[in-house]
Amino acid sequence: MDVQDITRIYLLFVILPLWVLVAAADYLCHRASAIERTSGLSETALHFLLLAEAGAAVLAGLFLEINALVLLFMLLALIAHELTAYWDVAYTWTRREITPLEQRVHDYLGVIPFMAFSFVLVLHWDAAALLFTTPADAANWTIALKEEPLPVVYIVMLLAAILLLDLLPYLEELLRDLRWRKERRT
Repeated sequence: MDVQDITRIYLLFVILPLWVLVAAADYLCHRASAIERTSGLSETALHFLLLAEAGAAVLAGLFLEINALVLLFMLLALIAHELTAYWDVAYTWTRREITPLEQRVHDYLGVIPFMAFSFVLVLHWDAAALLFTTPADAANWTIALKEEPLPVVYIVMLLAAILLLDLLPYLEELLRDLRWRKERRT
């Protein structure tokens, strides 16, 4: 097993699952702080935007051949995710307490996407170099499914974890927001 294999395994089996778990921890922090009674629906909308930005990059990495175009897309998604994360905290900090635990969770939510993207850059350095030079190969700027797809079992398990630990909990957060908003109106 060479360094590239170890790097890929670490990305797939440590970094991505850790990201899923940390996002779930963030949801638990929101639940504990009863955000539906403070920052509410607006903050939850930002959480869904963060999920979409991260999810788009993850899905691209899981299913598409990594080339300069996909790396550029991932970089733009990372930048958008960071800007949205800043917007989220800037919006929230005057409306509810962000506990020290939640602040630590946010630290990881900020660094893990950067780590994941960094690992992808290292694994696909030739394609990354095309982002900074004149592209010589037009194939590096196309969208194509992976020639060697990841194992179906891995993809199903990761997507199931994202669904169960991130997407469904944030949907529950949205329902709490809507329920609280309805109760306040009546």
